[in-house]
Amino acid sequence: MWTSNECSRYLLCLEGEVFEFKCSKGLLFDVNRQLCDMPQNVHNCDVTTETLIPKPQLENAKCANETHLGCANDMCMPAEYFCDGAFDCEDNSDEGWCDVTYDPNAALPCDPGLCLLPECFCTKHGNETPNHIVPSQTPQMITLTFNGAVNHENWDIYTRQLFTLDRTNPNGCPIKATFFVSHPYTNYRHVQKLWNDGHEIAVHSITHRGPEEWWSKNATVEEWFDEMVGQANIINRFSKVWMEDFRGLRVPYLSVGWNRQFLMMQEFGFVYDATVVAPAVDPPYWPYTLDYKMPHSCTGNNQYCPTRSYAGLWEMVINPLIYGKHVCATLEYCPTNLNGDDIYQILMNNFKRHYLKNRAPFGIHLNATWLKNNEYLAAFRKFTDELLKLNDVYFVTYREVIDWIRRPTPVLQLKKFQPWQCNNKQFQESDIACGKPKTCKLPSKVLEHDKYMITCMDCPKSYPWIRNEFGLE
Repeated sequence: MWTSNECSRYLLCLEGEVFEFKCSKGLLFDVNRQLCDMPQNVHNCDVTTETLIPKPQLENAKCANETHLGCANDMCMPAEYFCDGAFDCEDNSDEGWCDVTYDPNAALPCDPGLCLLPECFCTKHGNETPNHIVPSQTPQMITLTFNGAVNHENWDIYTRQLFTLDRTNPNGCPIKATFFVSHPYTNYRHVQKLWNDGHEIAVHSITHRGPEEWWSKNATVEEWFDEMVGQANIINRFSKVWMEDFRGLRVPYLSVGWNRQFLMMQEFGFVYDATVVAPAVDPPYWPYTLDYKMPHSCTGNNQYCPTRSYAGLWEMVINPLIYGKHVCATLEYCPTNLNGDDIYQILMNNFKRHYLKNRAPFGIHLNATWLKNNEYLAAFRKFTDELLKLNDVYFVTYREVIDWIRRPTPVLQLKKFQPWQCNNKQFQESDIACGKPKTCKLPSKVLEHDKYMITCMDCPKSYPWIRNEFGLE
């Protein structure tokens, strides 16, 4: 068993000599990242050395089957096993050398003649409209997304500041958003109410754990399943959101998880990912399916984009914001010295880059901490109200964006477009959020202290967590 004292020590080899060092008080050494960090960000104290994975022989191996490639140890495996995200060679050489630039089974470039709606969508450059519908008859879709916990810290902002009864789309229906919900500190009664009101509930992991690169480099297919499907199970159990309503996910820190993430998504039946940040281009990119190679490079921080073909799986690509010489993946990554007028101008200028060009969906991605700045909130509300004066601008969920791309419908016919009609779900009484939820004080063996959780359902025995989503143990 390691101790904090042992985990803070590390050895450095220089020119044949070994020197012992120790992290500053309160920090632990991360052997994978080769640096000292806060204890909550170091998850490998039981690892003492970096494991070097050998390079496979591939075509140089003497494999009896022509469809096989060679591991480093002369073992032969089917070619599709290499770089698929799962370790198949005994020496792990089928995975450790792969990256976003090399995969022997990489997806092919877009073939518009074979990729046909409603199941497949790609274009040569990634910025052409679906079915070549003219931009003037294409609705400008605005996608508001919120990441993280839903609770008393942000509830008033959502219900009293943003999603008020007077803010409606041109078809008379309330504006909608997509909420990517993580587990800690979430009030599941509030999530249930958002779902009842027609917003889309999506997944943002159970733990939201660090470090950031764990998601992109270290998480196995099984760990992706535990985090994302596990969170869908928690929301379903404690907010009653129907399992068939979970369409998509966003990875914490926007750390795309390479083929492992998308293999899990396809196996479980997710419909879309909303994590990939595209380069800043003009005109911007439309969402696309991953049947073919992505139409852009993968350049973001900790972005390990998929290299394989994942038929029918959508990428709701994030078009970054352009602000002078700055490029921000989302508003929270823009310079921190901005005032309300700056925020309004950023939003309006980037909106025009979409609206006046190819009308690719304009994503505005927020978190509750950013909205606590009253100047920013006021600027955002002003921007929203300005857009709602236009008769071809709609605030819709990611699910509704995909519904439209699958069946491109001109602006003049949108008031009869069925997927965008006002919420007409038939809820059972138990599906409707209660007025007085239960506050559960729950023990947690993993977190080693009691945690609180709010839900309209019965309290579980323990705090739900990885591999114990229903709190039964």
